[in-house]
Amino acid sequence: MDWGTLQAVLGGVNKHSTSIGKIWLTVLFIFRIMILVVAAERVWGDEQDDFVCNTLQPGCKNVCYDHFFPISHIRLWALQLIFVSTPALLVAMHVAYTRHEKKRRFRNGEKIDIAELKNEKIHIRGPLWWTYTSSIFFRIIFEAVFMYVFYYMYDGYQMPRLVKCNAWPCPNTVDCFVSRPTEKTTFTIFMLAVSGICMMLNLAELCYLVIKVCMKESRKTT
Repeated sequence: MDWGTLQAVLGGVNKHSTSIGKIWLTVLFIFRIMILVVAAERVWGDEQDDFVCNTLQPGCKNVCYDHFFPISHIRLWALQLIFVSTPALLVAMHVAYTRHEKKRRFRNGEKIDIAELKNEKIHIRGPLWWTYTSSIFFRIIFEAVFMYVFYYMYDGYQMPRLVKCNAWPCPNTVDCFVSRPTEKTTFTIFMLAVSGICMMLNLAELCYLVIKVCMKESRKTT
């Protein structure tokens, strides 16, 4: 997966974000994407090869591994990051549309500095406010859903050292051993903790934007 392309797109959104949004994006790339690419992929790289069961029955090991780990942690984390990052692309599309409209007015004779337009920061107000707050809301929803999926799919956040499997074609209940369980548990808890931090940052940014709008409206009425 080309995470550099995603960083380039979200970097454009970062220019128009609030200070809390900039912190969220920094945490996303440094503590989630970089950790996933640099360290976590190596820890889980040998997960199926080093999943050992005390039987030589053909197919038993593969069936047991599929039963206890239906989706790789790495792929689920990658899917989570894609879903969490996608709402920010709506903001990028809205900003691009706003600039396109200004360029169209320039072609129709309105005086607009094109050079300044390229570097202009689009303020979060009007329709962009709704797009921006909606993207934050969906980010929070996606984070919460994936945290629940992790808990439900793997029966908790701790990686077991030993699992017992009696699925067909295993001849009886067999013992299967997971490689690097402590290290994988540590990475899982770390990634989920950072996901929780991102949720809190999103909630803080959403509250900040709502309070800011309410304060502006109260000034207009007074």
